[in-house]
Parts: sequence; C-alpha cells; structure tokens
Amino acid sequence: MTDGCGAPDQAVSLPPGVDVDKETIITGVVSAGNEPVPGAYVRLLDATGEFTAEVVSSPSGQFRFFAAPGTWTVRALSGRGTGGTTVAADRGLNTVAVTLDA
Repeated sequence: MTDGCGAPDQAVSLPPGVDVDKETIITGVVSAGNEPVPGAYVRLLDATGEFTAEVVSSPSGQFRFFAAPGTWTVRALSGRGTGGTTVAADRGLNTVAVTLDA
C-alpha cells in the first residue's frame, strides 16, 4: 500500500531481499511528547540542504529512507509541530528520533 505521495507504507517490514549490510537505511519515529505522530511529512535533505525525498509517517510515526552513506538531515512537518535531526549515515540501519516542537 502507498500513501498519497506514492511512498510505500512506512510501517511495513523491509522488503524481502534487502541486504542491510549493502544498503544505507535511515529509519526512525516522529514523536511529540511521548506519543508517535502519524501522518507527518518527513523530508530527507542532503548535506547541502537540498531536498532529496519525502515520505509520510505511518500510524505509529515510523519512516524510512534508502540513501547513500553520508550526512543527512531529517525534517518532520505536522500540524503538531516541526522537528529535525542530522545523521551521519553509514551502511546498515541508521536509527534516528525526530521530536516535534509545538
């Protein structure tokens, strides 16, 4: 299933055949307070701040991007606020948390 932007459902497990030793995956949860934020627009920006991709967080606030190794910024936008974090991503799973500021 996909959301309105055509991205796969972010709560679904990694597709079969994905080798996390060969891929760079940035994954995490958008939250506000102690609650996950569903339906947040989560954007991936490269090291220069250029927009690269966008997904909508799952009902449990989850998101996932496949990227190249390097420094990335993850930003989340929702009616509940905005937030962001920077990650130095390497091959494998790179887990981040994005907390929204009200």
